[in-house]
Amino acid sequence: MTAAVVTPSVPRGGPADAELPFFVYGTLLPGEPNHDLFLRGRTTGERPAVLPRALLYDGPGYPYAIEGHGRVHGTLLLAAPGVYGELLGLLDHLEEFLGPGHPRNLYERVVREVEPTGPDDGNPVRAWVYLAATAVTRSLRTGGVLIPGGRWITGRTPGGS
Repeated sequence: MTAAVVTPSVPRGGPADAELPFFVYGTLLPGEPNHDLFLRGRTTGERPAVLPRALLYDGPGYPYAIEGHGRVHGTLLLAAPGVYGELLGLLDHLEEFLGPGHPRNLYERVVREVEPTGPDDGNPVRAWVYLAATAVTRSLRTGGVLIPGGRWITGRTPGGS
């Protein structure tokens, strides 16, 4: 892992870190099963974005992003007023994030810069991203199936494109 591009996984307490947006790239994308289940009524904005310096791997029904020399396509989400804490808790539970560096984490929640894409491209935005935890990353690097192009597709078969 290249730790230089990952910032602390907890807010630093400054106003800019108070309520960061979320970058999602798998089952939380619009049209995917967890989007409506976890995000409906809890977001005020969704825009396409790219996570640079990352790779996407197939998982058991959901993908994993890890540090790497690629780009992962996804969506940048803004929490609706008054539900940020609830949404953060729901996503931490879904992604099996128990706390920074916890040995049972499936994912680590980290702050990364993502790049909005589309007609209203903008400057990079700091956002929460769930990256595969250390043990999962090790396993993916040695035997995982890379998703070419870094874009999650519904109905992907293991090893398929």
